[in-house]
Formats: sequence, structure tokens, C-alpha cells
Amino acid sequence: MAMTDPLGDLLTRIRNGQQARKDSILTPASKLRTRVLDVLQREGYIRGYSEEELAGQRGLRIELKYFEGQPAIHHLARVSKPGRRVYSGAQELPRIRNGLGTVIVSTPRGVLSDAEAREQNVGGEVLAEVF
Repeated sequence: MAMTDPLGDLLTRIRNGQQARKDSILTPASKLRTRVLDVLQREGYIRGYSEEELAGQRGLRIELKYFEGQPAIHHLARVSKPGRRVYSGAQELPRIRNGLGTVIVSTPRGVLSDAEAREQNVGGEVLAEVF
């Protein structure tokens, strides 16, 4: 059966893995998932990720990050969903927790954090918010 929201699946796997206090989790690989994981790693929400072979298919092993026993990610939510897309200009990008959180944006220049998108003055589809 085809998956309708691969990015939503990735975010749910990360939330569930941290709730279960896992060191790492596995997820199927795709370009979008890899780009989102790049942003999460640059912003310091995960330790890293690596590509693996899972039963003949490409997969990603994500190393989750904890600080003093608590997950580094307190809130991880999908903003733009398959049934309702959310777009924003560079100056109208939302600020999460008064700038302490991060918004992940898909722009013409790739998948960027909100700070990177503002710096490059590009808007796009608001994919997720992280705190």
C-alpha cells in the first residue's frame, strides 16, 4: 500500500522513538526525508543519520539526541499536510516559541530552516515546526 504522507511518517517515527527512549530509529529513505534530516542535524535536534540497506531497499538510521535524559525535541509537528498546503513568504515565516524553535521550509533553493530562508530572502512551503 502506498504511503500518502512520507514526511508525516518520518516525524511520527522520530516522536515515537524519543518517547520510547530509543538511541536510533529506522525509516525508509527518500530525498525529502534526507533534506529534512539535514536541517534537523544542522539545528542540533538529532545527532546524525546514515543510509543503510533494509531488506533490499534504502533506509535511514537516525541517531536521536537527548539532553540530561530528556529528548532534544519537545515538539515536532507537520504544518503543511497533503490536504492543506501552507505557503509563506520570506518575511511572513512563522516564529516558533518567540524564535527559540525552528520552522522547516521547502524553498526553490532546497529545504531550509526559517533562519536560513529569511537570510536568503526566500519563502516556500512550511513543512514542519520543531521546538
